[in-house]
Amino acid sequence: MKKVELPFKKEVLRNLRAGDEVLLFGVIFTARDQVHKILYHDILAAEKKKRPPVFPFPIAGQTFYYSGPTPPPPGRVIGSAGPTTSSRMDRYTPLLLEYGLKGMVGKGERSAEVRLAVKKYSAVYFVTYGGCGALLASHVTEAKIAAFPELGPEAVWRLVIRDFPAVVAIDSRGKVFP
Repeated sequence: MKKVELPFKKEVLRNLRAGDEVLLFGVIFTARDQVHKILYHDILAAEKKKRPPVFPFPIAGQTFYYSGPTPPPPGRVIGSAGPTTSSRMDRYTPLLLEYGLKGMVGKGERSAEVRLAVKKYSAVYFVTYGGCGALLASHVTEAKIAAFPELGPEAVWRLVIRDFPAVVAIDSRGKVFP
């Protein structure tokens, strides 16, 4: 298995291939449906005013984990933190990739439009194991809300992860696994 540090270094991103099994470590941000919708509309509003968008947490060069962690039980950093279905974010993803998002972690297939955008913007999409939220949470060493606390379970969390298992489902060349 390849160890991959987040945020990515360009040379690491280019060397990932569809089907590679990886262990992710570093910083990742959770982002689900509502966050994608907010960011998407913020970008459109900024473009309309001909100004750059201002994000409440870093997007450029970062990786989003499509997860809504549960509250931590006593003695734990975070509660269950399994992936959600990635295709729900597909309508917003190409624009976020255009604005510098480099990685996504979730479960399930992506649309043709997302696959093309991953290739165009040299990004990568990882899949991880659905139904294993408690196991995946054991790979989170730090967790704090980074933005949108009013969204409850869909708030953005800044997670520090270690040896987080995933598979490259779409690489930066647009190749899809399997």
